[in-house]
Amino acid sequence: MDNFKTVLVLFIAFWMSFTAISQETTDISQIDDSQILDQVVAVVGKNIILKSDIETQYLQYRMQGYIEGSSRTIKCEILKDLIFQKLLLNQADVDSIVVGESQVDQELDRRFRYFIQQFGSKEKLEEYYDKSVDEFKEDMREVVSNQLLQQNVQAQIVAGVGITPKEVKAFYKQIPQDSLPLINTEYQVAELVKSPGISEAEKLAVKEKLLALRKRILKGESFSTMAILYSEDPGSAKKGGELGMYGRGELYPEFEDVAFSLADGEISGIVETEAGFHIIQMIERQDDFINCRHILLMPKISPYQKQEAISYLDSIQKLIVDSTYTFAQAVKNFSDSPNRIGGGYLVNPATGNNVFQAENLDPKVFYVIDKLEVGGVSKPVTYMDEENKEAYRLLMLAEKVPTHRANIESDYDKIYMMALNKKHQDLLDEWVVEKSKEAYIRIVDNYSDCSFYEGIMNSKKAKNDD
Repeated sequence: MDNFKTVLVLFIAFWMSFTAISQETTDISQIDDSQILDQVVAVVGKNIILKSDIETQYLQYRMQGYIEGSSRTIKCEILKDLIFQKLLLNQADVDSIVVGESQVDQELDRRFRYFIQQFGSKEKLEEYYDKSVDEFKEDMREVVSNQLLQQNVQAQIVAGVGITPKEVKAFYKQIPQDSLPLINTEYQVAELVKSPGISEAEKLAVKEKLLALRKRILKGESFSTMAILYSEDPGSAKKGGELGMYGRGELYPEFEDVAFSLADGEISGIVETEAGFHIIQMIERQDDFINCRHILLMPKISPYQKQEAISYLDSIQKLIVDSTYTFAQAVKNFSDSPNRIGGGYLVNPATGNNVFQAENLDPKVFYVIDKLEVGGVSKPVTYMDEENKEAYRLLMLAEKVPTHRANIESDYDKIYMMALNKKHQDLLDEWVVEKSKEAYIRIVDNYSDCSFYEGIMNSKKAKNDD
C-alpha cells in the first residue's frame, strides 16, 4: 500500500476512534479521578476528550508530514481544536440545532465514494477492514452527524462577517515579506473541443446487440452474467452491472426516469443517455433511493470520423495562427464543449476557478502546454471527455505566472481569503473564550501548561470574580 493509502487507512482509523468518542457523552459526576488521569484529558459540557484522540490525530499529522514545532506544542493545538469542536456541539444542544437523517446519508455517501475511489473498489475497502460499507456507515453515522452540527454552528457564528478591500490591504501590509506564502507557477489553459460524430448505422448496430442481450435475459439467462461479459461500464461490469444505492438527481435524467418506474426484477427497454445505450434491471427501491443493474454499450467512432475531427481542428488552428480568429472567438463559434460560453477555460475542480498549479493539471495537458509560449495553440490532441468518450481538442496556454511570493497585485484573491479566514478565526477565538464562561470545562493537569489553557481559565476566573 502506497503512502497515500497508508494515510487514508490512518484517517479512517482516526475517524472510527472519533466515532466512539463522539458517542461517549457522559455524566461528569460518574467520572472518577483515576479515569480522568488515565484516559480523559478534558471534559466539555457533556462531552469528553480522551488521550487516544490526541495521540491518534497526532500520528495522522506525522504521517501526512504536517509537523512543525515540538510534539507537545502540536498536541496542545490538537486539544485546543477538540475543545472547540466540543463547544460547538454544546452550543448546538443549547440552540436545539439538528441535522436530518437524509443530510447525514448524503454526506456518508459522498465520503465513501471518495474512500472507495482511493482503494480502487468497494470490495477492496471492505476486504481490508473486514467490514461492509453499510456497517462502516452505521458506525460513522454519529460522528458525521456531529460534524454537520459543528459546521452549522460555526457557520452561524461567522455568518454575515465579510471583509473590505481596505482591511485586505491592511492585513497584507502587516505580513513580513519573507513570511508571505510562496506561490508555485500557475497556469490558465483554454480548450477548443471537437467531438467526432457517430453514424446512425453504428447506433443501430449497438441497439440491435443490446436487444439481443435483453432477449436472452428474458428467456432465462442471468442479467449479472451478461453484464460481466458485455457491459462497457468499467465501474459496474465486474459487479454484474450493479450500481449500488443512488438517490434522485445522481444519475442521468433519462436513466432515472426509466429506473424509478421499474418494479423489483423488471427489465427495461433500451435507454439512451450521454454515455450510450442501456438496459436496466431493478434490484430494490427504498423511498427515493434505488439499486439497479445495467448493461451499457457505447457506439464506437470510426477511424474516418476521427480523422475528420482532427482535420477540422487543424483548419481552425490555422485560422487562429493566421489571426483570422482569436482563440476566444474560435471557441465561441466552433467548440463542442459547454465551456465555450466561458472562453473554453479549464476549471480547477479543487478551487472552482481557472488557475492550476502543475500538480493539479492532467499530466497529458501539462505535457502539451509546457511546450507552448503564452498565447500559443497546440495541434489537435486526443482525450477522454467527461462522459468517457474519445474527443479531440486544441489547447491554448492563456497565462503562466512564474513561482513568486504572494503579492496584492497578482494574488489579491489569495490574500483576500487569508485575511477573511484570519478575521473569522479571530471571531471564533473570541467566541470560544465567551462560551468558556458558560460551559463546564475541565482539563487535566498534564495539559494545563498549554498556551490556550490560560485564556480559558481566565474566562472562568472572570466569571467567578463576577
